[in-house]
Amino acid sequence: MRITEATVVDVVKEASGKMTDPNYSAVMVGGFVQTQGPAAQYISAHASELGGPEGVVNTIFHAALIALCFQRANRRSVRGIRFDELDAVAAGDREAALRDQQPAVLEYIEANVELTAMKQVLVLLSLAMELVS
Repeated sequence: MRITEATVVDVVKEASGKMTDPNYSAVMVGGFVQTQGPAAQYISAHASELGGPEGVVNTIFHAALIALCFQRANRRSVRGIRFDELDAVAAGDREAALRDQQPAVLEYIEANVELTAMKQVLVLLSLAMELVS
């Protein structure tokens, strides 16, 4: 199911409101790591490109928000992504594929992420979320 721009806006707005709670981002990151082990490992494997541990945490936070968008749109949690599923979506023009499948998610990534390496990781993870949703 295609995620609407309104769903993405709602998720981002809710997250912005909750950022005053110092535990919010930790819960989002920790929850993603627990439910999406291979995806979190994939992100960690790119730590040097992402700017070290802080970049890994920021990437995981964005991935958790994107997963929440999928959850809202599909009315169910995103099941755990396997390594072979990450490999399956790695080929070809990933940005074009995401633009075709989930344009609102790509717009979120482009508007909120500056680092090219982080964008590339998040596009791949978004395609994997689409695959398993």
